[in-house]
Amino acid sequence: MKRPRPTRRALFAALCLIPAVALAAWQVIPPGREKLATAAVTRADIENSVTALGTLQPRRYVDVGAQASGQIQKIHVEAGDQIKEGQLLVEIDPSTQKAKLDAGRFSIDNLKAQLQEQRAQHDLAQQKYHRQQNLKAGGATREEDVQTARAEVRATQARIDMFQAQIRQAQASLRSDEAELGYTRIYAPMSGTVVAVGAREGQTLNAQQQTPLILRIARLSPMTVWAEVSEADIGQVKPGMTAWFTTLSGGNRRWSSTVRQILPVPPRPLEQTQGSPTSGRSGSERVVLYTVLLDVDNADNALMTDMTAQVFFVAQQAQNVLTVPSAALQNGTAADRQVAQVVAANGEVQRREVRTGISDRLRTQILDGLAEGDHVLSAPLTGSGG
Repeated sequence: MKRPRPTRRALFAALCLIPAVALAAWQVIPPGREKLATAAVTRADIENSVTALGTLQPRRYVDVGAQASGQIQKIHVEAGDQIKEGQLLVEIDPSTQKAKLDAGRFSIDNLKAQLQEQRAQHDLAQQKYHRQQNLKAGGATREEDVQTARAEVRATQARIDMFQAQIRQAQASLRSDEAELGYTRIYAPMSGTVVAVGAREGQTLNAQQQTPLILRIARLSPMTVWAEVSEADIGQVKPGMTAWFTTLSGGNRRWSSTVRQILPVPPRPLEQTQGSPTSGRSGSERVVLYTVLLDVDNADNALMTDMTAQVFFVAQQAQNVLTVPSAALQNGTAADRQVAQVVAANGEVQRREVRTGISDRLRTQILDGLAEGDHVLSAPLTGSGG
């Protein structure tokens, strides 16, 4: 059976539809646009900054140790407690210190008694010496006996001076023992928060070998960020420079601050502290980090010790300016000139030289050459002409 041949009218209708479909496709999808990735020129805030990681620490803290040896009888605070200056923190068993103090007092009493005896001997020696002088005046004694009496007077006086010196020494030792007894009661040297407790009740402390750390008191406002900046970026960071940081627990919250201090020497590993400044360097593998300090108010206690901070040191910033992705730009004829490939509405790509400002490595400020709403190639095509 033969297929019906299309009529002349059907062929004419099909031929008329071809130009219309082609025109519609050209209007909907301009030539080449379906393959181009573009980005719009938009307004945004932009800043050129140096980034670093840091750790939060209290600006002011004190480690409370023990100056007296003995067993801890009572610890009156726990970690997290708010304390006032002069508040009793720890009590150490004072038995040893009290016994030592009593022994010192007894020793002084003994020395004073010996001093009184020696003064009596001195008085007697003076009487003998005066008697010998009177006998010598009458020619009734020998010169040798007079000299012996005089020597006895001097000897007893020397022993008096010796006992007086021993008493002063014992009194000084007694004052030291009294102070050591006072050290068995440890009071807060400043107001703040107990952030760590390193001892337990019943623990025996030996202050003669080293000062045992019992607890740490810190003021949690202001806090200090200890930021580590790489050797390549440290030249851009200056004291007084504006900075801000975020924390893992803070979400989108920013804390603003300024650089207080840049420590001039990077921290070294312990094994390098006894060697030369370049000891331990292993070529280009070693990354040198410098410590930068910045303070921040912490009135709401949102910041805690040892939190990690992402720090941004702001070198330049601009608000509500035209920006494009930095990847959309190519080097131009000058340092502040770059080339963007602008995509027209019909899909035509034109190379255009623009004047740029600051960059945050992701986006770049456009000072001249582009308008808000223009579209540029996100990844410029090499060899594109205009």
